[in-house]
Amino acid sequence: MNNPSPLNITLTDRKDGVTITEWVYVNLRNAVMSGQILPGRSLTIRELASALNVSPMPIREALKKLGTERALEVRENRRILVPKMTAMKFNELCDTRIALESHAAARALPYIDSQRLEELERLDLEIDKAHDINDVEAGIQRNQAFHRQLYCANPHQVSLPLIESLWLQLGPFLRLANSQLEEHYLIDRHQEALQAIRNKDTLALQLAIAADIREGIAFAGTPELLHQFIATASLS
Repeated sequence: MNNPSPLNITLTDRKDGVTITEWVYVNLRNAVMSGQILPGRSLTIRELASALNVSPMPIREALKKLGTERALEVRENRRILVPKMTAMKFNELCDTRIALESHAAARALPYIDSQRLEELERLDLEIDKAHDINDVEAGIQRNQAFHRQLYCANPHQVSLPLIESLWLQLGPFLRLANSQLEEHYLIDRHQEALQAIRNKDTLALQLAIAADIREGIAFAGTPELLHQFIATASLS
């Protein structure tokens, strides 16, 4: 068996008042959500502790939280893996994303001001730049930032934690799929969403968000590729 590639997790600075355990959790969560930990990649607590330059204790605490969020699982032999995926589970996660995010977008629309619109436009440009240089990780992170910025315009929103839990479960698989794509979307659904925001058109915004998710899933969910990464992630 080949040795696994070195673990490369992008780390954020630890701000004042943030505990080591909180910092470890946030960085591991981001790593899973952006697909830095790929399906089939076996990890150990010692390896994660080394990658984050911390002791094993905060790693264990972070893994407990990520386990409850179904982002990672610790096997009896202490190996850490992305949970198994099936075609039915994949489709259920995707359909739930469409339902939740279309709802979140519609509820956020009345609260989007010119400043937030400018931020959304900036993030969309950054997504394009990431795609142009084939930076898959940056593209995923900026795309999530775009959606997060949109939904959080609603000061009363409660759906983002649910949405992010879906991103956590799908992140590793979408990253694996996106890394093998030779071309990206033919239609920029974010541009459609931005135009719908300018027009204050709720239905058009919902349709743009649904199409954005559905088409991203269509690229990731081609039968051959879907079967490949489901099989890869199911290794034990």
